[in-house]
Amino acid sequence: MTSSLTTPNIWDTVTELTNSAQNNGSDPLTWSIELSSVLLSAGESVPSVELAELLVSHICWSNNVPIAWKFLEKAVSSRVVPPLLVLALFSTRVTPSRRSHPAAYRLYLELLKRHIFALDSKVNGQNYQKIMESIDDALHLNQIFGLQSCEPGLVLVEFLFSVVWMLLDASLDDENLLELVPEKKSKWPIKSMEMEIEDQNNFGENRIDRHQGLYKMNTITGLEIIGELFRNKVTSSILDLARRNMPTHWGTFMHHVRLLVGNSAALRNSKDITPEALLQLASDNRAQLSRECKTSLQQFSAVMACGSLISSAGQSYGASSSAIWLPIDLFLEDTMDGYVVATTSADETLTDLLKAHQAITQASWQDTFLGLWIAALRLVQREAEAAEGPVPRFDTCLCLLLCTTTLAIVNIVDEEESALLEEDDHKRMHEGSETQVLGKCRRSLVSSLQQLGDYESLLIPPVSVTSIANQAAAKASMFFSGISVVSGYFDGMSLNDMPAASAGNMRHLIVEACIARNLLDTSAYLWPGYVKGHGNQIPRNISGPILGWSSLMKGSPLTPPMMHALVSTPASSLAEVEKIYGIATSGSEEEKISAATVLCGASLTRGWNIQEHTGFFIIKLLSPPVPVDYCGNESHLIVHAPLLNVLLMGISSLDCVQIFSLHGLAPHLAGVLMPICEVFGSLSPTVSWTLPSGERLCPLSVFSNAFTLLLKLWRFHQPPLEHVMGDVTPVGSQLNPEFLLLARNSQLASCGNSSFPPKHRKRRFCDLFTSEPIFLDSFPKLTFWYRQHQACIASTLSDLKPGTSVYQVFDALLSMMFVKLSKGGQSLTTSTSGSSSSSGSIAEDCTLRLKLPAWEILEAVPFVLDAALTACAHGRLSPPDFTTGLKHLAVFLPASMATIVSYLSAETTRGLWKPASMNGTDWPSPAASLAMVENHINKILSATGVDVPSLTEGVTNLTLPLPLAALLSLTITYKVDKVSEVVLSLAAPALNTLGASCPWPCMAIISALWVQKAKRWTDYFVFSASRSVFHHNSHAVVQLLKVCFASAIGLPSSFPVSNGGGVGNLLGHGFGSHSSGGISPVAPGILYLRVHRSVRDIMFMTEEIISLLMHTVKDIVSTGLPFENFEKLRKPKNGMVMRYGEVSLSAAMTRIKLAASLGASLVWITGRLNLIQSLIKETLPSWFISGHKSDPNKGDSGGMIGMLMGYALAYFAVLSGAFGWGVDSVSSGSKKRPIILGSHLEFMASALDGNISLGCNKATWRAYVSGFVSLMVSCAPKWASEIDVAVLKSLSKGLRKWDEEELALALLGVSGVNAMGAAAEMIIKSSV
Repeated sequence: MTSSLTTPNIWDTVTELTNSAQNNGSDPLTWSIELSSVLLSAGESVPSVELAELLVSHICWSNNVPIAWKFLEKAVSSRVVPPLLVLALFSTRVTPSRRSHPAAYRLYLELLKRHIFALDSKVNGQNYQKIMESIDDALHLNQIFGLQSCEPGLVLVEFLFSVVWMLLDASLDDENLLELVPEKKSKWPIKSMEMEIEDQNNFGENRIDRHQGLYKMNTITGLEIIGELFRNKVTSSILDLARRNMPTHWGTFMHHVRLLVGNSAALRNSKDITPEALLQLASDNRAQLSRECKTSLQQFSAVMACGSLISSAGQSYGASSSAIWLPIDLFLEDTMDGYVVATTSADETLTDLLKAHQAITQASWQDTFLGLWIAALRLVQREAEAAEGPVPRFDTCLCLLLCTTTLAIVNIVDEEESALLEEDDHKRMHEGSETQVLGKCRRSLVSSLQQLGDYESLLIPPVSVTSIANQAAAKASMFFSGISVVSGYFDGMSLNDMPAASAGNMRHLIVEACIARNLLDTSAYLWPGYVKGHGNQIPRNISGPILGWSSLMKGSPLTPPMMHALVSTPASSLAEVEKIYGIATSGSEEEKISAATVLCGASLTRGWNIQEHTGFFIIKLLSPPVPVDYCGNESHLIVHAPLLNVLLMGISSLDCVQIFSLHGLAPHLAGVLMPICEVFGSLSPTVSWTLPSGERLCPLSVFSNAFTLLLKLWRFHQPPLEHVMGDVTPVGSQLNPEFLLLARNSQLASCGNSSFPPKHRKRRFCDLFTSEPIFLDSFPKLTFWYRQHQACIASTLSDLKPGTSVYQVFDALLSMMFVKLSKGGQSLTTSTSGSSSSSGSIAEDCTLRLKLPAWEILEAVPFVLDAALTACAHGRLSPPDFTTGLKHLAVFLPASMATIVSYLSAETTRGLWKPASMNGTDWPSPAASLAMVENHINKILSATGVDVPSLTEGVTNLTLPLPLAALLSLTITYKVDKVSEVVLSLAAPALNTLGASCPWPCMAIISALWVQKAKRWTDYFVFSASRSVFHHNSHAVVQLLKVCFASAIGLPSSFPVSNGGGVGNLLGHGFGSHSSGGISPVAPGILYLRVHRSVRDIMFMTEEIISLLMHTVKDIVSTGLPFENFEKLRKPKNGMVMRYGEVSLSAAMTRIKLAASLGASLVWITGRLNLIQSLIKETLPSWFISGHKSDPNKGDSGGMIGMLMGYALAYFAVLSGAFGWGVDSVSSGSKKRPIILGSHLEFMASALDGNISLGCNKATWRAYVSGFVSLMVSCAPKWASEIDVAVLKSLSKGLRKWDEEELALALLGVSGVNAMGAAAEMIIKSSV
């Protein structure tokens, strides 16, 4: 018993009073009055915890007589003792003795029925905190449930759950069913620890029969009380909190329920509840709180539901069923940017996007997967019709369709089935049964692919993949006909060998990709309509070469002919890639080089089923382990130079770099390139290796290949302008060597993180890399160059002192670059003495003096460039000679192209040099193609309404900044071929960036000159020039956004865009001169996706998107929903929101949700997580605080428009958050979610409490808050569970002021264990 807070003898007095009243047979009421008087005089507050313990101990078991129970019942009913504590105390004393004391147990059950349902008085009563603590102490609830908090409301939930569970286990024990549970016992005290002897008082036979009858009736009564607890609105809602927030305990409880339902005779004998009814009540997963929420927010739910993008209502407005997947279309198209390197794999990002979008839109997984396939196929169609350019894109496009999308689905299916497997393991542990784990997502995938066959126009394969599609169709046809297809069957089959009836389409390729990823099996070949033609049309014997992967797997050697065959044919399985990797590690030197060549061939670019494995094996080969017995002073990498060089050259192209980027391998690739650069950049050129072909390989070549590849992985070319203009730097500017290593180290650390969901392919890949972190300081030579590079960008160079080692290299480089000047004894610098040596010895002397490691040469390159540029500016060096000298330097050391690009870029942005006249004399002239470029730019932008400045009108002299003219002139001296691509791919991004940042028409001049150089890429260069129009004019960007909204939604526009709306209108169908009438206008969405990375003030973009969304809502309502319908919607009757104007409202809401979805997608793509967090934390609160009242047209329409604006903003904000944070805890962006979201909800709570003055329309604010919270509750409940309980309570309090009781309750109900107590208390208070 708890020690008393009053005088020591008060409880002796109470005991004497009770014994006296009991002996005298006093009236319970009289005893209760006298007892209260004693407690009052002693200063003891009631209800008294100590008195409850005393009275229960008094009865059990020395005074187990009727009058004692009457005294207790009177004390409970008069609130002298707390009823719940009495029930808790009795449950631990009476329940174990229910066999020997069935009457006492019956009285306990009666007390339970009387007092367990009237919870309102207990929660609002005196000593509530103390009572709950005593209940916890009596039942050890926190210890049993593993919860640390002693919050009263939380204890109340635990207590109610324990009551139900104890009754359940007691019933199981009564029927000897408790032995069937794995633990063989209950966690509750339901059995007596002492031996019970039924006839110890020499009961008569009739007395024993009565005991047995009462005992059996008690079992039935206990089960009926369980049923009543689940039927009662208040207690069932509280139990639902336990179901939500204590899943492990609830799972065990439900196993006991199913055991009882399947075996209990007492339950079958009950007249009050059936086994089926009890099971339904206990296992009802329908969220009680969500149902209540829908009742309260009938208007919100109905309005949002009527705007379902999946319905057919939007067809007439362009918002077709596929428009719901617009965010996926935009993501896939944005991922196609060839110059952007990502540190996270595209399939992981796509996985989070799909899960978030499916959760918020509440679409089925079948529709989700179908939308994914349609979006990816639309991308293929657009790319197949797009203009050709220097950046390969089609292989990337196919990778997104056949690799990235399937990997994303693998992630989703694996996540679901892993959870089901854990649940199945738990079920087997309790029930001993085994079931096959097959998730709903996998079945949905099958249905989506079967449905995809209806979209025949999307499934037509591009010419380049027709033969592969035909082979996939032939494979299915042969299986359908019972013909076994062994590996390598199609190795020698050509397109002419395929029968016309077996023509394949893109669905055949998709299905093959899914089969390879174990998402499907070959039963897919038996789908209706999948196979066309007959197996007897398939040739049994294929003539032609037999060399291929199948012959390699059978043991054929890797000869040169075999190598050429494997280079052009992708491996079809992981085993084949592992085979070639094994040869690359353990074969002869010649075989190693051949195997490396094979890995960098078609298996990397088009091996969609094993592409990520191929990339990892290449990275593994680039980082050979140190031999165990290696004891040399030099790096072990040196002996691997020939193999490393083959790999570096094989993956140097931009399309290969993008493949690594798509799979999130860029950080790992950077991690293995840095030591190669460090080692080979430090070697003297006197070291060399003899290749199998007989050629000599020098360290400078290996270094240049590794260094230029490394530079393609980060934005080294970005000028300092991006760091000084605008409040926020463009997305991706943080991508530097340090960030790449940080990303690498983080990814490797996550491999061992047990909280991350297991993905077999990722676990396997983690084993390929060392877990040791790498830091830039580990590479001193690379670090020195990087610091010098940063200093060169930040400020002009300091003077170079003669006599130093760097000066000697500087002098030798100048002599090598400008041999003509050296022959004449001329000097480019005032400090360089002219040489009068014979001309024959100059070149030889320079060569000898430059027999230096690459790092030493690179250190002097910025000073050489500064001297040459200065000489050119002052007339001491002609522009042609300057360009020729730069070319000599880049040819001598290709890695120097990086320094050339960074130095000239930095000098361009500094604006210190006089302009260069592009007149065709000193510098090349763009005049021959400039008019055509201007005409094409106007056509490309004709759909946007943006004014294009004239290129020729009023312009007498076309100029470029001198450094930019030099860089441009250097690039056009190269041939457009594979050899030059390595160098040009470094300069191209810089030219685009500089041309866009410099005044108009610099980019147009650059494009015009390159059009003259490579006419087949005219459309590409003109498109690049057209994008620069938006870089110089923020109003043009806003205008482009307006057209994006108008084209996607299908609003009337003054510009030549279709009013049909939808994805096709927003993103178009490719562009180029191949279309009828010459080059066509580029779709506004494509333009924005190619422009947004160059917008520096992205905060401005967010504000404009919000503003455009609000205007779009007004336009939609004004064109699609007549005013007379507003009143019908605003005043719902009998729960019917839409009885009049239903079609108009449905169509309007479809378009409003599509507009919100477009806005969220644009924000996410423009700035990803950082911009979304800024939107939630800063932009939206600022918008609500500032004045944005809607303009009422007449009557109260302003309120109605305001309400729809609020709903649109809520959908926009939640969808944006879901894109950035995900809807679960798996997404990498979820780490910062509690802080940012908590801040936003705190803003809501403060505004609701009147602490913040708002300037927006009240209807907009109310609709936004209710809509945001409702979407969070129903679609992203994990968000709420991460927020501080104090914030949630405050927000719930504010919602109750709006009479939104159900929404406030729903918010607390989904907010996890920490808010469970507050939710329980609100449930009880709301029931009053």
